[in-house]
Amino acid sequence: MGRLVQVLKTAAIAGTAAAIGGAAFYSTLDVQRRFELASATGPLVRLLDPETSHRVGILAARMGLFPKETRPDPPALRVNLWGRSFPNPIGLAAGFDKDAEAIEPLLNLGFGFVEVGSITPRPQPGNPKPRVFRISELKATVNRYGFNSEGADAAAERLERFWRRVAADPTRKKGLLAINLGKNKETEDAGDDYAVGVLKLSRYADFVVVNVSSPNTPGLRALQGRKQLQSLLTFVRDARDGLEWGPGGPPPLLVKIAPDLTESDKADIAAVVAATGVDGVVISNTTIARPESISKYPASREAGGLSGPPLLEPTTAVLADMYRLTRGAVPLVGCGGVASGEDAYRKIRAGASLVELYTAMAYEGPVIVPRIKQELAACLERDGFASVEDAVGADHPNIPRPGKKKGAGKR
Repeated sequence: MGRLVQVLKTAAIAGTAAAIGGAAFYSTLDVQRRFELASATGPLVRLLDPETSHRVGILAARMGLFPKETRPDPPALRVNLWGRSFPNPIGLAAGFDKDAEAIEPLLNLGFGFVEVGSITPRPQPGNPKPRVFRISELKATVNRYGFNSEGADAAAERLERFWRRVAADPTRKKGLLAINLGKNKETEDAGDDYAVGVLKLSRYADFVVVNVSSPNTPGLRALQGRKQLQSLLTFVRDARDGLEWGPGGPPPLLVKIAPDLTESDKADIAAVVAATGVDGVVISNTTIARPESISKYPASREAGGLSGPPLLEPTTAVLADMYRLTRGAVPLVGCGGVASGEDAYRKIRAGASLVELYTAMAYEGPVIVPRIKQELAACLERDGFASVEDAVGADHPNIPRPGKKKGAGKR
């Protein structure tokens, strides 16, 4: 309670200062300073519990308190994938904007894409609170949200409003929009729930992600078994293809997998992806493993999925395995532990065409978005790659890479 009072008092002081002359002062700052100022409030917000901090972040975005990126991205960061052009490969992972409340402000931060969700067909509260725990020393988090969602209908209303604004002014959409679909906890036939998500939401998406990998919904990860996954993805793909689409066709369909997989699990998933014609794989969700490096922290004993820097090594290893198993034929999205441009570059060299982050922004604030892009561009230049596409899969010299220009880049 004492911390909350302190935060409220500080917020009141800040609000008064803004009313007196803060807006005028803010208008004098360059773009980078605006990002730094927005991120400087992070330690104050983190005086609150993690879930309240999360809600404060969403509200700040909705209220227009996030900075807007107006500087162009380096040309080397542009990625062409699925017939779509990404201004850069850095995306915001699902889990931050669960209900599509702040799409435009988040895209305005300079992300190449934003993934909203997971969105379930019907509203559900998720797991009991508390359900999010910080390991601040490692800038890591454990969560067991459990797909808390306002449901597909509420999300569809917000998505409809967003696209109406874009139709009126196309410049309002700075990047691409992905929609992550989940299932309701009590649903027995998962295919039905994912099909409902496709029917209600896919028309709003630049691409759709089927989440079968959250550790916080009972039985969900069992859907990654070969037979179950092939049946599910075939059913969802057919539901998508059964809708009417314009000349651009349906949105690409991706599946998001867990990092906690055996070698046979990974081989099965690669086989299913090839058999079903899925357009891509997101690698990966949070982990139920507890590395030795976090064992001394109380939050490590909480049930749920671990995210943040401890996830970088294991998820990048799974990413590399999936690139090898699919022979580079299926676009991969690298997610897990990304906190710098060097981290993103490692994912790209391991086989990722796109890279997502979330926990790092919760700790570092919006300033991480321009920083990570600048660092990634420097990594590409350092190693002689003309573009992100040239660097994808560079750590796999025995796998042909169509985007790789002859003689470009270092091994």
